[in-house]
Amino acid sequence: MAAWRERLAGVRGVLLDISGVLYDGGAGGGVPIAGSVEAVARLKRSPLKVRLCTNESQKSRRELVGLLRRLGFSVSEGEVTAPAPAACQILRARGLRPHLLIHEGVRSEFDQIDTSNPNCVVMGDAAEGFSFQNMNKAFQVLMELENPVLISLGKGRYYKETSGLMLDVGAYMKALEYACGIEAEVVGKPSPEFFKSALQEMGVEAHQAIMIGDDIVCDVGGAQRCGMQALQVRTGKFRPSDEQHPEVQANGYVDNLAEAVDLLLQHMDA
Repeated sequence: MAAWRERLAGVRGVLLDISGVLYDGGAGGGVPIAGSVEAVARLKRSPLKVRLCTNESQKSRRELVGLLRRLGFSVSEGEVTAPAPAACQILRARGLRPHLLIHEGVRSEFDQIDTSNPNCVVMGDAAEGFSFQNMNKAFQVLMELENPVLISLGKGRYYKETSGLMLDVGAYMKALEYACGIEAEVVGKPSPEFFKSALQEMGVEAHQAIMIGDDIVCDVGGAQRCGMQALQVRTGKFRPSDEQHPEVQANGYVDNLAEAVDLLLQHMDA
């Protein structure tokens, strides 16, 4: 009890991963994880600031928020930090024109971006779009550039849907890195810039914030490198071996978001 009190006493803001923490995707959009709808509602009724921080790159923010609302969550687009809008800011700032290797569900986020005569590649979780033809086209674009730029919307290895584990963008990103002899720029977790932008939107310093996620590397490790604490939930992609990870140790492990919220609300004013 005392250990939790020490860890959570100074928390003023909470960053929540979405997939594997709030819900598991799948047929019909997916299903909420038990207790998560009420847990989010309880957080939002508390004095704590709350923001959703996701690597979702199959859906636009509008589509994602619509899905969450249908599942029972009370959230808005303005409460979500996602990689596609962040990538668009980078593209505009640097005058980059992307070849897009992305899922059709997120393409609308790039409607205002010039994609003529590409001078970079942006890739997200394209799912079935990761065909040989599409991967090879992205490879060809990069190899034709004098200074190839590959931007990846997150670098997750896999995620969980109701039907099982699914390969994520990171596996395909590594293939293009290897083939082209380059290193991708990651927009999304675990990028420090991505976490910092979420903290800025929330108006909380890193030492006052805690991340709750199911990914020991991208959620937990990324947050800790930014100076935050991080809890790992035993839902979503969590594997028992995560608790003995050779490089990353969460500040605490909880069975689900509901348990994490119980602890936060119990100790936030300690």
